[in-house]
Amino acid sequence: MELILWRHAEAEPHAADRAGDQLRELTAKGARHASRMGAWLDRQLPSHCRILSSPAARCVQTAQALGRKFTTAEALNTDSTAERILEAAGWPANRHTVVVVGHQPVLGHVASLIFSGTAQDWKIRKASVFWIASKGDDDPAPFVRLAVGPDIVGKLR
Repeated sequence: MELILWRHAEAEPHAADRAGDQLRELTAKGARHASRMGAWLDRQLPSHCRILSSPAARCVQTAQALGRKFTTAEALNTDSTAERILEAAGWPANRHTVVVVGHQPVLGHVASLIFSGTAQDWKIRKASVFWIASKGDDDPAPFVRLAVGPDIVGKLR
């Protein structure tokens, strides 16, 4: 399985209430970064992969930048846990690639839980991806395939 954790791009300032937080949209810079990362990811991903997004507007806009069909999942929302996200993605039993578009600090918790067995505050930068892979039963140890941000993929062709 391959699990790509994609943090949403830069969004408008945080609102005090949860409803307002769910409606925060990407800034112009965030939209550019999401577009850059989405175009690059689209070239890297297999044609058939599952894409899950938090229902928060900033995550939906980030996922839209990929230009593929995706599903919003409440299990990826701002109040989620690493365990809920891993369950939604089917880690590690799923044999397909899954892209998760979500939030900090929970995406960092997901990565640390996979590698260390505990949810820790690992940071994934805005609009960046943390790509985790596992070869499955033959070699079940997960490995980092790639960790990259929009500033780097803009230089890659």
